[in-house]
Amino acid sequence: MMVLDTHIWVRWVDPEVNPLPSRILTHIAGADQLAVSAITCWEVAWLERRGRLQLQPNLNDWLELALAGSGVDCLPVTRAVAVRAAQLPEHHRDPADRLILATAIEQQATLVSLDAAFDAYKEHIRMLLQ
Repeated sequence: MMVLDTHIWVRWVDPEVNPLPSRILTHIAGADQLAVSAITCWEVAWLERRGRLQLQPNLNDWLELALAGSGVDCLPVTRAVAVRAAQLPEHHRDPADRLILATAIEQQATLVSLDAAFDAYKEHIRMLLQ
């Protein structure tokens, strides 16, 4: 399983926004299962509300297409994920990103991200794909 970071998911669903590097696309294409954290859906909605994303035709339809339409599972923020995220060092200042990382850890999945802040999590680096 691969857990997609928010920017990866958005760029994969809508490659015209900012195409992903071919090495990332190759790994995604070869994945047996793709998923995002529920916090990723919140982050997309928040970015859209703040005007940092413009989703077509609208937020709800985009989310439906980006999930069911592309075969991506939405993983819940479980108690185990919440506790794991709270226990992670605060190398990454964004709590949403620590929740995404914790989701990948709890799922024993590969986290797909281009966010260099995740490099500080050396104890989890085997799960990172950059």
